[in-house]
Amino acid sequence: MEVNTYNERELLLSLAQGEDHAFASVFHHYRHRIYAIAFRLLGSASQAEDVVQDIFLKMWLKRGELHEISHFKAYLFTVTRNHIFTSLKLMARQQLAASELSATAVNEIKDAAIIHKEYEQILQRAIAQLSPQQELIYKLSKEEGLKRNEIADRLQLSPETIKVHLANAMRSIRAFCVARMDLNTFLVIMWLFY
Repeated sequence: MEVNTYNERELLLSLAQGEDHAFASVFHHYRHRIYAIAFRLLGSASQAEDVVQDIFLKMWLKRGELHEISHFKAYLFTVTRNHIFTSLKLMARQQLAASELSATAVNEIKDAAIIHKEYEQILQRAIAQLSPQQELIYKLSKEEGLKRNEIADRLQLSPETIKVHLANAMRSIRAFCVARMDLNTFLVIMWLFY
């Protein structure tokens, strides 16, 4: 059913006065067309429904000016087209930002993995240069997770002796690692792993 220019003009005048029935008539007349355009361009039913709601919300907010528009149908479709293109641009920017963020995250993970691998290699070399007693105490503490008292019981040493050996081992490992890494890498490792 086509609304002729006169009836539409009357509806727009009524709409300008805030009459709900006029808004409902214009809404029911154009909503399917706007939906079809939006669906064709966006390819999504939910996005097309959002466009219909947005367009008619704009129309309601500008209801006082609509009766002055001589070609309302053309105006409505132009507003719809512009709204859809703005939505498409926004979606493209969001996708670009998401892919850039994803690429950055992947690069950071790769960098962290490389740094971790380098750190592990240097750490293993640092542990290997310890005295046999310090190496054993370090491994029992850090790799097996034993407490000083448990290590002392196992090795038949005092907890204080274990504390001294562990402190010396840690100092030696730290000095070895610092001497073999640049400052930035060392700071990153300290931040990531401690």
